[in-house]
Amino acid sequence: MRFSGKTVVVTGAASGIGAESARLFAREGAIVYAADIDEAGVTALIEEGVGDIRFQHCDVCSTEAIKALMDRAGSETGGIDVVFNNAGAGGARPKIDEIEPDDWDRTFDLLLRSVAFGIRYAVPHMKGRPNASIVNTSSVAATGPGYSPTAYAVAKGAVLHLTKCAAADLAPHGIRVNAIQPGFINTNIFTTSLEIPEESKATAKAMIAQMSSNAQPVKRGGQPRDIAEACAYLASEAGSFVNGASLLVDGGLTVGSRHTWDPEEPGMMGALQAMEEQAAAQAGA
Repeated sequence: MRFSGKTVVVTGAASGIGAESARLFAREGAIVYAADIDEAGVTALIEEGVGDIRFQHCDVCSTEAIKALMDRAGSETGGIDVVFNNAGAGGARPKIDEIEPDDWDRTFDLLLRSVAFGIRYAVPHMKGRPNASIVNTSSVAATGPGYSPTAYAVAKGAVLHLTKCAAADLAPHGIRVNAIQPGFINTNIFTTSLEIPEESKATAKAMIAQMSSNAQPVKRGGQPRDIAEACAYLASEAGSFVNGASLLVDGGLTVGSRHTWDPEEPGMMGALQAMEEQAAAQAGA
């Protein structure tokens, strides 16, 4: 019961990482404000009966909606202890030489601006709360190209810098700010971004789950629970000396090129060794 008596706000709470995080916080005693545009998803979560979860309709691209969310949570319970700025989607997919300005702006509104104003409007309700904590969802895509579309990667990289700047800004108020960088996590973020018929998405999700089990050194697919646990650690007393940091939760996806950990991918060193063995064999022939 790490969060008994605490007030927690989770955005993007209707499914995936957000839903699993809301479950965990509620199960451990928190009053959870589960914010999303998907009322049915949050209603199903509430009906599981895991704890005190309260739905708030919130389009995080609207600063008015974000403020209303934070004001409600703060006024009903006397303050906010934890905010998990998690809502997001895949964003615009075109490369930088093809993307349109409106698509770029929409991606940044959803993935970066929403985080900034989630912080902005939560802080008045967090000042003076012991071990107040904000956690932002970034991504392994922030580490470099190749993990996601460009706009998504750049926005998630900006979330990391925002996290550090916010940690510095809010230090006088005793509010910690950290980020999580999920790797290949089995959620619907992948299938919702695919331009395929709805009836094909279940098949696509199964294929993605299969792929994810072999995408990194840890031989299983990442699950929403992995990120929820990381969020809970950063928000809890156990993480009270962690501030302005980013926690990679990616099963080792970013440890290096695939040949560094997959024996089936020899890479440069493997190729050199093969050449050495071939030369030795020819010399002995």
